[in-house]
Amino acid sequence: MATPIKRIEKDFFLKVLYDDQLPIIFLRNRTEYVLRVEQPTKDEIHLQADRPIPGLKPRRKMNLMFEYLEKIITFSLEIETLRDDHITAKVPELMYKNLGRSHSRVITPPDLQILFTFRGDRYSLSFPKITDYESEEITEFMNHLDPQNLNGLIGQLAEWIKNFASGYKLIIFKDVKPVTAEEKILAETGKTIFLPSTLGALPETDPHPKKRLVTADMLKRYLESTGVGKNYLDDAASRFIRSKFDNGIVSDVWVPILFQEYVIGYIHLWVNMEGRPSLNYDIIDTLYQFARVLAFSLKVNGYFDSEKLKNEPFMGNVIDISASGLLFAYPNSELATSLTLDSELSVKLSAPKRTVNATAQIVRRYNDKTTNYFGCRFLDIAPEDIRFLFEFIYGRPFTDADAYFLTGHV
Repeated sequence: MATPIKRIEKDFFLKVLYDDQLPIIFLRNRTEYVLRVEQPTKDEIHLQADRPIPGLKPRRKMNLMFEYLEKIITFSLEIETLRDDHITAKVPELMYKNLGRSHSRVITPPDLQILFTFRGDRYSLSFPKITDYESEEITEFMNHLDPQNLNGLIGQLAEWIKNFASGYKLIIFKDVKPVTAEEKILAETGKTIFLPSTLGALPETDPHPKKRLVTADMLKRYLESTGVGKNYLDDAASRFIRSKFDNGIVSDVWVPILFQEYVIGYIHLWVNMEGRPSLNYDIIDTLYQFARVLAFSLKVNGYFDSEKLKNEPFMGNVIDISASGLLFAYPNSELATSLTLDSELSVKLSAPKRTVNATAQIVRRYNDKTTNYFGCRFLDIAPEDIRFLFEFIYGRPFTDADAYFLTGHV
């Protein structure tokens, strides 16, 4: 993640740029321009380029970078005045250091054609679908389980649960659809409903780094969608939880079973008033792993095969590209939903004199109302292809210094 430099640090770096005359790099149309600070910087920064830069205009932004103590510093400027090779701009509000980005991204050359193909299996299923989903690996703790033996796996889950819970239920949304409030909340969020005590409340915030839990606000949003007025949401949420205690449940957890972007079911555990200890967070982590193994077991046993999609190449709108990755956009669609963090794509980059084949991993994902955006990092790309791609994108030779900074980040 980018780390903003505090204003006093930013002023320090701008002073260093002037005192030490560090070169600032600007890339445009596969040409690298070198800019230097002409005078001490206060509210404005005055730059002189090594030669005139065609195409620049006032009120246009420039994305710049320089190296300081073996760290890449990047910042953006909005041009105020422009006279040949002299540029005046407002001092940037923020600068960033150590972005984990090896080289600046530039607008994709018009003669570079890029095709993507999803790597792995994709499905079009009738289960509830979520958009906020991050893939995780199955931990070594579960490696002794046999995913091909689905019945045996469920039996092991039942034996393990006996040590902690008064009862449990395993539901797959195949012949049944979400009906209860808990099922609908799981289907909409893909997150866990966890009540260590039904005399308490859902958490206000989720302490887990993966944000697995249904919070109090999520419950209220669901209740509001059912017609509960805003002035009565607190009371309705309290009654929702209190009803569990009134039915003899003192501790309760509902963990979704996730397969790709689908909620295919859930595991429900509860403790009644027989004196067992309350459920805890460690139990949630283990249940998550069981749920992942269950989903994988269903896949291995062909449960989803009839709904498998053929992976056809597709063209995304590549917004910009660097020697180590790219950013592309794709409209909201079933395909876009299946492109999650850590998904891998085969990428074919066709230039006039060479075609480069690479694997790319999605490392950033965000969306607006109509479009999804995917930041990708190149993997498994041959050194000679890296060199060619670099020289094609930036229009200059690939040096040892470039190789030093090319760490595979975007």
